[in-house]
Amino acid sequence: MVVSENDAGRSLTAAAARGNTAEVRRMLEERRVHPDTANEFGRTALQVMMMGNTSVASLLLEHGANPNAQDRFGVTPVHDAARTGFLNTLRALVDHGASVNSPDSWGALPLHLAIREGHKDVVEYLVPCSNLGHHNSSGQTALDLARACCMPDVVEMLERQLESSPALQS
Repeated sequence: MVVSENDAGRSLTAAAARGNTAEVRRMLEERRVHPDTANEFGRTALQVMMMGNTSVASLLLEHGANPNAQDRFGVTPVHDAARTGFLNTLRALVDHGASVNSPDSWGALPLHLAIREGHKDVVEYLVPCSNLGHHNSSGQTALDLARACCMPDVVEMLERQLESSPALQS
């Protein structure tokens, strides 16, 4: 059965959004749908997947999905995983080459989003590999944002990292 690229993209992204690992695998392996085939909204399976389903993320990544795919607002899957607090998915993305230092359209790094949403475990993971000197479009660094969000534990963590690794400030 010949499936149009549009139908294939719609089917793959729908399965990923539902977290249906078996259907995602079938689409990738039996139907040979490329993992970056976009749906009618221009979004890939990795961009719309159920963020808490690390097995779907890993399957897509193992089949060559682009971990740095950006939507029209510059949001990547790493931004989504950090914002929603799914550390295991974030790790899978980073393990497959996703950048933690790509800003979205508002200048936010994934670290900024994790701080804003209060995901301390994600923040702890991102701090050592993030550009701590990066300013979002409001002029805030991660440290500024942690202070504004009244997160003393995160402020302390960021200050310790900045003291021990001044190179991360730029």
